[in-house]
Amino acid sequence: MGLDVVSSASSVSASEALTQTTEVIFEMLAAVNNVLIKKDSFKELAAFLERIIPVLRELKKKNFDHSESLNNAIEILNREIRAANQLMLECSKRNKVYLLMNCRMIVKNLEDTTREISRALSLLPLASLDLSSGIVEEIEKLCDTMRRAEFKAATAEEEILEKIESGIQERNVDRSYANNLVVLIAEAVGISTERLAIRKEFEEFKNEIESARLRKDQAEAIQMDQIIALLERSDAASSSKDKEIKYFTKRKSLGSHLLEPLQSFYCPITRDVMVDPVETSSGQTFERNAIEKWFADGNKLCPLTMTSLDTSILRPNKTLRQSIEEWKDRNTMIMIASMKEKLKSEEEEEVLKNLGEVQSLCEQRDLHREWVILENYIPILIQLLGAKSRDIRKAVLIILCILSKDSDDAKERIINIENAIESIVRSLGRRLEERKLAVALLLELSKADFVKDHIGKVQGCILLLVTMSNGDDDQAARDAQELLENLSFSDQNVIQMAKANYFTYLLQRLSTGSDDVKKIMATNLAEMELTDHNKESLLEGGVLGPLLDMVSCDQIQMKEVAVRALRNLSSLPKNGLQMIREGAVRPLIDLLSHHNSTYSSFREHVAATIMHLAVSTVSQESGQTPIIFLESDEDIFKLFSLINLTGPNVQQSIIQTFHALCQSQSSTNIKMKLTQCSAVPILVKLCEHNIPNVRANAVKLFCCLVDGGDEATIMENVDQKFIEVILAIMRSSDDEEEIASAMGIISNLPEIHQITQWLLNAGALQVIFNFLHNNRQNGSCNNWLVENAVGAIHRFTAPTELEWQRSAAEVGFIPILVKLLETGTILTKQRAALCLTRFSESSSGLSRPMPNRRRMWCFSAPPEIGCLVHGGICTVVSSFCLVEADAVHPLVRILGEADPLACEAALDTLLTLIKDEKLQNGSKVLANANAIPSIIRFLGSPYPPLQEKALNALERIFRLLEFKQMYGASAQMPLVDLTQRGSGSVKSLAARILAHLNVLHDQSSYF
Repeated sequence: MGLDVVSSASSVSASEALTQTTEVIFEMLAAVNNVLIKKDSFKELAAFLERIIPVLRELKKKNFDHSESLNNAIEILNREIRAANQLMLECSKRNKVYLLMNCRMIVKNLEDTTREISRALSLLPLASLDLSSGIVEEIEKLCDTMRRAEFKAATAEEEILEKIESGIQERNVDRSYANNLVVLIAEAVGISTERLAIRKEFEEFKNEIESARLRKDQAEAIQMDQIIALLERSDAASSSKDKEIKYFTKRKSLGSHLLEPLQSFYCPITRDVMVDPVETSSGQTFERNAIEKWFADGNKLCPLTMTSLDTSILRPNKTLRQSIEEWKDRNTMIMIASMKEKLKSEEEEEVLKNLGEVQSLCEQRDLHREWVILENYIPILIQLLGAKSRDIRKAVLIILCILSKDSDDAKERIINIENAIESIVRSLGRRLEERKLAVALLLELSKADFVKDHIGKVQGCILLLVTMSNGDDDQAARDAQELLENLSFSDQNVIQMAKANYFTYLLQRLSTGSDDVKKIMATNLAEMELTDHNKESLLEGGVLGPLLDMVSCDQIQMKEVAVRALRNLSSLPKNGLQMIREGAVRPLIDLLSHHNSTYSSFREHVAATIMHLAVSTVSQESGQTPIIFLESDEDIFKLFSLINLTGPNVQQSIIQTFHALCQSQSSTNIKMKLTQCSAVPILVKLCEHNIPNVRANAVKLFCCLVDGGDEATIMENVDQKFIEVILAIMRSSDDEEEIASAMGIISNLPEIHQITQWLLNAGALQVIFNFLHNNRQNGSCNNWLVENAVGAIHRFTAPTELEWQRSAAEVGFIPILVKLLETGTILTKQRAALCLTRFSESSSGLSRPMPNRRRMWCFSAPPEIGCLVHGGICTVVSSFCLVEADAVHPLVRILGEADPLACEAALDTLLTLIKDEKLQNGSKVLANANAIPSIIRFLGSPYPPLQEKALNALERIFRLLEFKQMYGASAQMPLVDLTQRGSGSVKSLAARILAHLNVLHDQSSYF
């Protein structure tokens, strides 16, 4: 298990090597903070290298062309520093967990590299170089320090690795062991201990295993698989769905009958199934405790063979122990599966007996608890909480508490059952023993944040807990107090416990209090960290009317606190929609446009509140009557015009307002009105001015307007300078959405020759390529960036512009497009296929003819094999050939997608292979890739363009006898159906194909 650190000796001159080495050191000094693991060790190495820079500068001044020893030292130095840089890069981009697993190898590489650099420095012929005494002394000190430097894995890292090795060796499958280990790993590598964060990290870790397999490093892959198998026992490292699939796959393979133990499982001394079998020097196996007692009683002979034994030799029989454990697990799994139905018995004794067995199994092993959870016992147990028998309810509460301990999966399953928490809370009102068990269970459940609100919402729960916390039973009181403390971390529960009456008072005083009291109440509303539930409750309680009244008053301070309160409440989309319905927009726009307050913060609060209201319109569901945010064209023009009259923060909120509206149901009208009010030139200027936050939002809004916008208006305002600005933003911005939007601008700008040429001149191809080539992230924003990048490539692939196509191919876009056919979103796949279609349309004219073979052919090299489609010599770069790019199979796979537009794009690309004289060869390629059955399937597509293209393709393919024989039968019925139910042109074309297949005569009435 190790990292792929590549190092090679430099073939350049010693002077060039010194220059390159210095540059590499500077790169490392700049990048050392990006290292994900062993950062202190890398910083120590970087400090050594920084001390080397003055030495290298001094050496460059010397003449060393004829010094073999100096050249040799420089070559080693260059090689090792490059190796250190490569190691640093690996440790900056690889998965954190993978790096942790390799930390011993990393520190070993660091130590070896440091000592090799020390050796290279010691090889410098210092005496003959006429160096200053200070430099010579520094080199000697540095050599000595680096030679003695030691790099070690940290204690925490060693502890984790030892736990992993122990878990693998001992086959430890305990979930709590894995849970603790996963937490240690998360803390060691600096990731959140939240389940989603850990699961994401471990999914990336699994990808590293696939990389190891691709490198054919089987030993590493096997070891990594063992680590994954151990860590997947934890709740966080794998989803409950994954566990469920694995569990039921195994359980269903076992059958339903319990197996008797094999004879070899019994200890010859105790006649019981062994737990810890050990092998003696005679080769016989016994239970460890039994044979040790045999020896302690003075026996020196084997109980079975009566031969003399070496009492110091007892070897664990791991193979037998594993077999016994597997037998026990198999029977336990079957038993757990079979007991579930018995809990539904109407006999109380039968139910209690089986509940006892379930409890016993759950107490034995963590793995048993997991199986009980996966067998879906929890709904049955919750149902039994409604039983009349107190003993049944108590037994259920005990089992649920055991299952919930350290298991978020169990907690989640409990709260997902309707009225489950209510059923548990009901036990709080029963006899003391049951109350104690119920509060203990609720306390365990409350350790998960996602459960707290569910507990607090149950009517009467808080009151019962408060009562219990003041009760006589110490344990119950302590549990109730701890539970109340856990619940208090949720604002919603705090309100229920302590502030319910306060909000009633607050609403009342907002309506009837003096101006000073109203200001105090509004200030509280503005500054409190309200939950969404609180915000919704306040608006439903009637807070909006008093606040709008305050907005309309004459006092500026009253207006400001009221607006700040509205800003706080409006951040909840549901509230925002309600505020629009109740007329909050008009007074806010009037405030923003007419108020001449000297308080800039006031306008910022107003603008931010308006922005919140606009964002709320995006949450409206399609099909419902849309809520109109800006009622008239005048409102749109008035609000947008304020961009030129306000400061950056207000500008930002106004732009965000219109960006949100461009995502709403009224987007088409908003875009049109913005174009009419000269938004395009204003946004172009804001994109060019590097005002913090304003530029990024201007880019995002301009991206919306360019998409399907007025071409003439765009052409009036976009010039080469703007193109260069957008590319500069993409090179330098840290805002992912801004970068994706800038890429969207390039993608959506009109495909006009001049714009594309400007983009080429400004280096757009390399910028786009860098984003796609270096892309390693996931997420909606990144997917949007990739979609836009592929859309941007499309403009450079016009078949009429062969030089543009060559430039794009030479940069390396075609292999990336092929890769995206496999890994991209549906839209990315569609756009990639469209680009490849245009490339492929040029392939026939670019394929080079095969060279004629000369005489003496028997002594010449074997002839080149021509392209399977074009017949000549094809390459990806020179002729854009789909076959050479290995694009055919990925395109065929897209034909199986549900999205008709993606299917159509992929089909268009594949059909370029059978155009004109390429029909015979191209059809063979399609057949070999199993494309033709998919084309036949499209005959039944409800999407007419796909259906028609499939018909046209088959009409050509079925002109060839071999394909008629291979696929004709499967196409007949869909074609017959189309001759009866298709439109005129479709019917005629289907009939023509049936004629090719000899199903209809050429004179049929269907033509």
